[in-house]
Amino acid sequence: MADRAGILARGPWQPADVQVSWRGEPFELSEAVVAQADRALEELRGRGSPSHDGLAARLRDYKVSEGRLSLECEPVRWALRLLPGDAMQSLSVLCLVRSADGGWLAGRRAAWLATWAERWALGAAGSVEVDENPADTLVRELLEEWSVAPERLTVEALVRLPNGIAMLIGMAWLEEGASVTPNSEHDEWAWWPADVERWPAHADDQLRRVAELLSAPA
Repeated sequence: MADRAGILARGPWQPADVQVSWRGEPFELSEAVVAQADRALEELRGRGSPSHDGLAARLRDYKVSEGRLSLECEPVRWALRLLPGDAMQSLSVLCLVRSADGGWLAGRRAAWLATWAERWALGAAGSVEVDENPADTLVRELLEEWSVAPERLTVEALVRLPNGIAMLIGMAWLEEGASVTPNSEHDEWAWWPADVERWPAHADDQLRRVAELLSAPA
């Protein structure tokens, strides 16, 4: 898989059209990388994070064929995603959340989090667990972070971030009148307008680009 940031594959797909196969053996890391991950995890815990290290998913390869997205994954150490620019395609998801009238759910992430600490982010995000289908991860993260389930869900894109993380992006729509309850990963939250141009000034340019990209026809 090409070692570059950007869109790897563009949907939309239905969750049932995302297929995953798993390799049994974990991805091997050099001693130097292991030591670097140890240091990054120690620094994160020093900020009060309850993060527990272990195995999570790494994207080994992918294929788009006949309207389906096929992912090949393998276990890898979770802490690898903490390495700036060298996450080696550790696999995460981003579940963008829309209200019935098109608003975007945004939350300011707590100071102890590993990524985007004290910054506003869209929806819910997290790592894919071993043997989990990333399409299921989208729903799980939404429930864990906001205590709500989607009325409908599409899988919009597979991307590679500049830090080396591979990310599956989904779009969840909530039923009219649905309420959300944030967990401890967010210290503030809001519904931003459906029109990205009307978002508040503290909305990061990266968030605006993501929203505009996924609002446009594929």
